[in-house]
Amino acid sequence: MTLSASSLILFGMLSIKLKLIGKKGQRSFRVIVQEARAKLGGKFVEDLGWYNPHSNKFEIKKDRVLHWLDAGAQPTETVSQLLKKHDVKQPPRLDSRREVDARQEEKTARTAPEE
Repeated sequence: MTLSASSLILFGMLSIKLKLIGKKGQRSFRVIVQEARAKLGGKFVEDLGWYNPHSNKFEIKKDRVLHWLDAGAQPTETVSQLLKKHDVKQPPRLDSRREVDARQEEKTARTAPEE
């Protein structure tokens, strides 16, 4: 289900996510734009394509993905990796929690006194 353009004003932070479809043992995913805190089974703004991890096939509307990235939608880490793998240019991503933790560990390792 998609939402009208007039209801987009009500949205906060948008995210590009993978929505699980398919039955057990035959999982595949839809690539959707949705409010970041919304449930995956809930309403979404736009369907951008699909991904099948079993056959490693991926189809996406690149022009629409670029539109949403320019509008400020943040891809999840998995979607970001898929987009990078399929040569979709992305703006600089907000720091993920893993990157922040890794930088913090490096910083503490450098400042720790050597014995």
